Amino acid sequence: MGDLLLVRHGETEWSVSGQHTSWTDLPLTRHGEEQAKSLAPLLSGRTFSLALTSELDRAIRTAELAGVTGALTEPELHEWDYGAYEGVTTVDIHRDRPDWDLWTDGVPAGPEGHPGESPEEIGRRADRVLARVETALPDGDVLLVAHGHFLRVLTARRLGLPPAEGRLFQLVTGTVSRLSTEHDRPVIAEWNTRA
Repeated sequence: MGDLLLVRHGETEWSVSGQHTSWTDLPLTRHGEEQAKSLAPLLSGRTFSLALTSELDRAIRTAELAGVTGALTEPELHEWDYGAYEGVTTVDIHRDRPDWDLWTDGVPAGPEGHPGESPEEIGRRADRVLARVETALPDGDVLLVAHGHFLRVLTARRLGLPPAEGRLFQLVTGTVSRLSTEHDRPVIAEWNTRA
């Protein structure tokens, strides 16, 4: 049984400013590109039975710079659809909704095509990704290159927790995390690893 490796894409302008970024496809900053390149030693020498990236350029570029070859794009790996909160910081949201919490409240609908997602909806999407991953893990390690909030929810679901418990797993840009098993149970083996 292989391990599940999670890579959060490198830094973007909005990950620095704290703006919620789902469908806005910002490029990596210069620092973000350096972060992605620095992941190569952590991933080299591994053979992946499956390597998937989000369809967004920041994830694809991170995989390329990290030396990942043969990765397939997977639409289900896109970031939490932040709806009307796309490009807005939590600080700004709290001015109008001081008690708002992404992990329990979700987001209001945004422009056409971006209805926003509730924690339950993103949890179901993470479960679909995990079902695909599960078929490849017997053949070796699986790599997912994607986005912070989505990967946090996916981690919670892999560990058997509700989607909202993704709040427990801070995930920084340009890092590798590894989910493994111990006594046939999913565990976190590494988190936010940098070269």
